[in-house]
Amino acid sequence: MIAALPMYAFPRTAAADARFWSAIADALRALGLQPPDRLTLAPTDLMAHWTDPELLLSQTCGRPYKDHLRGKVYLVGTPDYGVKGCPAGHYRSLVVARNDDRRERLDDFAGARFAYNEAGSQSGWAALAAEAPDVLRGPKLATGSHRNSTLAVRGGRADFASIDAVTLRHLTSASEATGLKIVHGTEPRPGLPFITSTRNDPDQLFNAVASALASLSAADRDVLGINGIVRIPAEAYLALPDPKVSAA
Repeated sequence: MIAALPMYAFPRTAAADARFWSAIADALRALGLQPPDRLTLAPTDLMAHWTDPELLLSQTCGRPYKDHLRGKVYLVGTPDYGVKGCPAGHYRSLVVARNDDRRERLDDFAGARFAYNEAGSQSGWAALAAEAPDVLRGPKLATGSHRNSTLAVRGGRADFASIDAVTLRHLTSASEATGLKIVHGTEPRPGLPFITSTRNDPDQLFNAVASALASLSAADRDVLGINGIVRIPAEAYLALPDPKVSAA
């Protein structure tokens, strides 16, 4: 069996992620299962990782779940990152620009250079492309990651970008969002769920994650930013609004 936590993996979270997994694994062993001792290194092919029949636990994004993974994996539960202005287990995209850019409203950036991580991302592309497609009529830069999108804006290769609120929190803590301001927040949407292969019992895994979170130190919970885990039905992910404009 394999397990990974690839979506919010940062250097500052590595030690806490390892302790989080160790606590989950202990809870699973108490149920008679044999989980891996350590997390798998960040997979390079996420779709192959998510659909691996040996997958015990991973985390995906709502958009890949809706477009590719439904019926192929089970939802385990959604971590609650306590995103301001969002219900438990939900998040939003935050549109960022440089502090020295005189534009203050999202509409002011219509036609400006937009950086996005990838077209299959809910937070980096689809959320804004569904809610405000007209603002995305200018040139676009695919960067490969939220971190690269913030670097593109900071470095002047793009004027604005849509960043996962949880990722932006981590980047801010690591001083990698210096010089940026928030000009818009999208509507709250279901957050990034934990998933497992259809070979496994998602309820067992939910309980193991909940137990592990309860056992973590306050310091580790603070680094990870996780308040708890909630159940969000598949229907909520399937109802995510689709982009109204292409990233091409």
